[in-house]
Parts: sequence; structure tokens; C-alpha cells
Amino acid sequence: MSRVVMLVIGTLLGLFVLFNFLLPMLVGLVKLALIIGVIAVLVFVAVAVVGKSSRSH
Repeated sequence: MSRVVMLVIGTLLGLFVLFNFLLPMLVGLVKLALIIGVIAVLVFVAVAVVGKSSRSH
């Protein structure tokens, strides 16, 4: 095979791997990070509210 054909096949295979494996994994990691971030903010707000209410009494 010529170098051009091999380059095209390699590029298509690389794009296939990128879009079928790497991008969904990255999207899953971003979703996980967002969920953890939301939980952390909720815990922070809850601790702040409990701290303020216990200090005022």
C-alpha cells in the first residue's frame, strides 16, 4: 500500500478511537466532577447554615 492510503487509514482509525472511546470517557469524567462539585457546594452551605445558627444561640 502507498503511504497516502496508510495515512488515511491511520487517521480514520484514530478518529474512530477518539470519538468512540476517549470522548465518552471525558464526558463521563466531567459529569462526575459536576456531581461531586454540586454535592460539595450543598455540604458547604449546610455546614455554614448550621454554624451560623449554633453561633447565634
